[in-house]
Order: sequence, then structure tokens, then C-alpha cells
Amino acid sequence: MLRIGAQAQQQWQDAACHDLKHKRNGARLILRELKDWVRGQQAGGRLTVQRTITYFENNMERMRYWQYQKTAYPIGSGVTEAACKTLVKQRFCQSGMRWKMDNAQGMLITRALISTEGRWEQFWKKYMA
Repeated sequence: MLRIGAQAQQQWQDAACHDLKHKRNGARLILRELKDWVRGQQAGGRLTVQRTITYFENNMERMRYWQYQKTAYPIGSGVTEAACKTLVKQRFCQSGMRWKMDNAQGMLITRALISTEGRWEQFWKKYMA
């Protein structure tokens, strides 16, 4: 588990990341290890790990990365960041562009509908109903 020393910590972290990403109960296993480690520590050395434990407890249901990968869901922020760049930045930061919040919101909604396969047609079907 978490041993003293930077190299040992890095090895544990690498193994924990692998387990979180690939094992069915990876998050629960890591949480159990962290709780076991905290029990053996003095109060001063536990704060960061206790914050991590709280994060895991609060987000356990969202940490099914093994399942997300099987269904080809993105598990990193790269897809979201790329979408922000293409949907928002390229459109709003062109030369001479000035936007008010209401106009920008409408433009973002329209751009997202057009850029997402099937959404434009879905929108109009619902609107016409």
C-alpha cells in the first residue's frame, strides 16, 4: 500500500490508477487501502489522504471507469476541452466579434445542435410537436 518514499508512492499511485481504470471494483479497493493506511498514521500526516477518501466516498458512483471504457465513453477531459475549443472559442473569438450573454447563449445552443449528429433533427421534431 502507501509506503514511505517517493518511488514507493509512485509505484502505488501507478498501480492504483491502473486498478481504478481497469478493475470492476477498483475505486472500492483503493478506498479500502486508503482507509487502512490512515488508521495507522498520526493525525498530522493524514489530512491529504483523508481529503482523498472523502472525494472517493462522495464520487464512488461516478468512478466506474472500467465500465465507461467498455462502452467507449471518454474518461478524460480531452474530449470536453476539444469541444470547447471548436464549439466556443473558434466561433466567439474571431476578429471583431462582440457578444452579449443572451446572444452568446443562443449561438452556443445552435452551434451545439448543429455539431452533434442527429440533434438538429431531434430538436425540430420536438419543437414542431
